[in-house]
Amino acid sequence: MSIQRQFFTCMRDGLVIRGAQYLPVDFDEGKSYPAIIISHGFTGNYTDVDDFCRDFAQIGYVAFCFSFCGGSRTDTEDSLKSEGRTTDMTIWTEVEDLLTVIKYVQKLPFTDNSNLVLLGFSQGGFVSGLAAAKCGDEIKKLIMVYPALCIPDHARRGCLGGAGYDVDRVPDIIDCGSILLGKTIHETVKEMDPYLEISAYKGPVLILHGMEDRVVDYSYSVRAKAEYGQGQCQLLLIKHMGHGMDNVQQKSAFAAMRQFLADREEILTIRVMITRCESVIEGDMQKNDIYFTGYCDTGYFHGAIVPEGCDKQEYINGVQTKIRAEYTLLGIDCNGENCSIHIINQWDRDEWRPVVETDSDALSWLNGADLTAVLEYGQNELTVRVFASLSGSVEGNN
Repeated sequence: MSIQRQFFTCMRDGLVIRGAQYLPVDFDEGKSYPAIIISHGFTGNYTDVDDFCRDFAQIGYVAFCFSFCGGSRTDTEDSLKSEGRTTDMTIWTEVEDLLTVIKYVQKLPFTDNSNLVLLGFSQGGFVSGLAAAKCGDEIKKLIMVYPALCIPDHARRGCLGGAGYDVDRVPDIIDCGSILLGKTIHETVKEMDPYLEISAYKGPVLILHGMEDRVVDYSYSVRAKAEYGQGQCQLLLIKHMGHGMDNVQQKSAFAAMRQFLADREEILTIRVMITRCESVIEGDMQKNDIYFTGYCDTGYFHGAIVPEGCDKQEYINGVQTKIRAEYTLLGIDCNGENCSIHIINQWDRDEWRPVVETDSDALSWLNGADLTAVLEYGQNELTVRVFASLSGSVEGNN
């Protein structure tokens, strides 16, 4: 059996909200499943997050997406839009839309209401943060991807939605090109403190933000992390990513979200720079040795890769059959002691599984630990994020 997609509707103040729900493989209505509700960004619709819904259904979640009332661009096909005029849409009407969908999901017999996650992109990320603050412990975890916490600032500057207008003479209709907004959206956010609003949520938070985002500067997410409680929020700043993702970035982002939902914390962030590559072709087989250097700068360890690490890859008829990276870092551990960390990272079934050996007493819990990794690719460089379980050795070493 494959993942099932079913369409659903629910009502908010007389308006029809349209969306889709994705059921895992071998779905059984008599069982209870964790649920995730995914919110699209400004001018989008529920099909924008189809890939992420399918990814979460693939790992056992029931995934839901929907279109905000009046939140889709003017030329969007009616069947993909929820009802409502774009000039009536505000951040707070979108929060009410999401709260309506949350209630719909909670009433379904096959959803586990103790395991409900919110995920939102851009404006949908901001809205998800606001909704989580209203719902409190009804929401188990919150994920925001380049959340548009800049919206109140943009209102104060007269540039909401990319438009330009005089903040002392706000027009009744704000023309953003692909969508017409009403004056109300400006009035309802111009005095808002977004950090005060979202920080009312006390559950675990993950924020992903591209360091090349030209729409929402990543400094907004840095500030958001600081406003949440100590240790509450994990922030992943992603090099070479803007306000949007390509297919490779999407896979890495989903892998990072999966780590967060599995209660795993990033413990090592290793920046890798490729220095050279050697290839040998023997019949149908091609062997690549990719050499690299780099550094690690985290709360657990500061240091650099001893030249050179090597990533050994093998291909048969163009199909990759083996990949294994091995390297050593020299530096200082969290107690300020000199130490080394040796890492072998291999692909095991559906994720990266690094094996670590270190001579650091403070980091001895890494030896033989259950570790996973997420790789983020850039031009001639990549970022390796190593994760460990929050309930294991990490918790006792913070």
